Amino acid sequence: MYDGDSFFTLTAPKQAGLLVLSALLMFGWVYGCWRFNAERKLILRLFIALASFMAFVWLSPQIYYQYYRLIFEGLPAQFVIGWPEGLGHIVRLLTFQSDATLSAHSQGILGWVLFVSASLRR
Repeated sequence: MYDGDSFFTLTAPKQAGLLVLSALLMFGWVYGCWRFNAERKLILRLFIALASFMAFVWLSPQIYYQYYRLIFEGLPAQFVIGWPEGLGHIVRLLTFQSDATLSAHSQGILGWVLFVSASLRR
């Protein structure tokens, strides 16, 4: 399923670094959303989870690009993010209808984790 994914072109130490970065981002994003949502009503918590997920989808490519700049020499310093994607893209990620890549599926999982954590009672 993920045969052509760029993750598998990396060496084992670079894959491990990417996994650590991804885990840190995921836990940091979920924790930040959890803390920010502590005393809010459910509908507002869900809205914040959606906004947080959209921000992650928009900003994370820049964070990952900085990692790639560390592991590959010669990559220029540049912005790789553009305008935020629309709600259609977010829905495709959450329903796993986007690209069949580790990145897209991981983003979909993160979105659901954010929604589940936002819906839990405090």
